[in-house]
Amino acid sequence: MNLTQSIFEALESLNANKLRSGLTILGIVIGVGAVIAMLGVGRGAEATITGSISDIGTNLLFVMSGGSEDIRNPRPLTLSDAAAIADPFLAPSVAAVAPAIQGAAVLTANGEQMQASVTGTTPEYFTMRNYELIEGDFFTEADRLGHASVVVIGPDIADELFGHRDGLVGETIRINGQPFRIIGVLVSKGGGMMGSQDADVIMPLETAQVRVLQRSDRQKVGMILVQVVDADSVAQATEEVSQILRQRHRTPVGADDFTIFSQQDFIGLAQTVTGVLTVFLGGIAGISLLVGGIGIMNIMLVSVTERTREIGLRKALGARKRDILIQFLTESSLLSLIGGVIGIFLGWLIAFIVGQIAARSGTALNPAIGLDSILLATIFSAAVGLFFGIYPANRAANLEPVEALRYE
Repeated sequence: MNLTQSIFEALESLNANKLRSGLTILGIVIGVGAVIAMLGVGRGAEATITGSISDIGTNLLFVMSGGSEDIRNPRPLTLSDAAAIADPFLAPSVAAVAPAIQGAAVLTANGEQMQASVTGTTPEYFTMRNYELIEGDFFTEADRLGHASVVVIGPDIADELFGHRDGLVGETIRINGQPFRIIGVLVSKGGGMMGSQDADVIMPLETAQVRVLQRSDRQKVGMILVQVVDADSVAQATEEVSQILRQRHRTPVGADDFTIFSQQDFIGLAQTVTGVLTVFLGGIAGISLLVGGIGIMNIMLVSVTERTREIGLRKALGARKRDILIQFLTESSLLSLIGGVIGIFLGWLIAFIVGQIAARSGTALNPAIGLDSILLATIFSAAVGLFFGIYPANRAANLEPVEALRYE
């Protein structure tokens, strides 16, 4: 018996029991569809997270206070540290530096109130973070030196307090009861590492220190953003910044009181987390595929029992053990393969629906179904059919012709 003949006979056998075959295929459809959908959603989440990290800025280093636990009296980051890092003779790989302080504050305007994040920084911050404006301007170095009461607000704040994003330049907003004039509204950037980037209020560093965040030590900053000249110089810039801070803070060798993160560090961490999540979701979905395989084994065992006399007759007429084995393996493989193909379309549909729901809720999630996922699901579904069909097929092939013919 050749393979083509086995396939046609398998299709005839499955067609003779449409309902039973359909219910068996359904288990594989659900399993494959779940695997495809979960892998697609996981990849979409990874792309969204890494994309939002990349949107933070170009070739950035984040220098933060805190490092080795062996340091008894760690020194904070200061404006003097930022100035030293910005020195082109000390750090030739550094293109720009922006010290920043951050904190929470209560915002009121137009009869509305909300709590938001406030960032005090320098004008370089906007360029480094790739910010764009819907309207207005960024504050300048003159605004900073003059302690000007001006702010640039994110679009979420504009929506919450005013109900619109245009025509807000010149409006007054109160931050912890202090009046500030809006000079610019940022273009939406979506979520970031520490929450939404669209719900920030950005003001001159000295203004934030004096009027909003009220730092007793005017030299102390919470973070220093460092922009590197190009992507290839990130490692060199990290070493230059580390050497500058070690000399200034006079820390022992191997015991830094600061920590430097690059965008690649954050992207690598995000990819690790989303990768584990994708594998976890795929594993859970794979359980349903395993259940579908057990369903195939169950149905094939029933089929062997029902067709015992047929098997005996075939063997009496000269069918070899291999022919019977191939016949039943073909049936189980077809059940699984048909279910796998339908499951691919189901998985794509589920992923599409998830993407639409995310878009309507304002979440930037675009499930991505790759060719490798489709091939993996197809091959795996066929393998499930073969694996769970081996025992029933072997049992059928080992039936003795005389005993099979006498079976009632």
